[in-house]
Amino acid sequence: MPLQRPCPCGSGATYDACCGRLHRGAAQAATAEELMRSRYAAYAVGDTDYLFRTWHPRTRPADLSPDPALRWTGLEIVDSADERVEFVASYERDGVAGEMRERSRFERRAGRWVYVDGVVG
Repeated sequence: MPLQRPCPCGSGATYDACCGRLHRGAAQAATAEELMRSRYAAYAVGDTDYLFRTWHPRTRPADLSPDPALRWTGLEIVDSADERVEFVASYERDGVAGEMRERSRFERRAGRWVYVDGVVG
């Protein structure tokens, strides 16, 4: 993804100034919401290494291969409080638009935020 394009997370900042700096390891997410936004952006740009690094080892799946028919198209934060973030992620699969709503749980592990799990629906 070109670094000066808008970040997929919808912050309004460039990818390089927003989630790109987290993806390349130049900074760590300061809040659970920032980590959630950066994980959404990682899905959008196909950065599975970042997803692996930011997923709690206890709940991380063995395979994080992306769905080639899926394209993430937008993110809305519904609610964010401490270790929980609720969001709606828009996508397109084979030309059909859809949404995924999730209430995600995060925790700090060795000083870094990680995704634990979420309830979809």
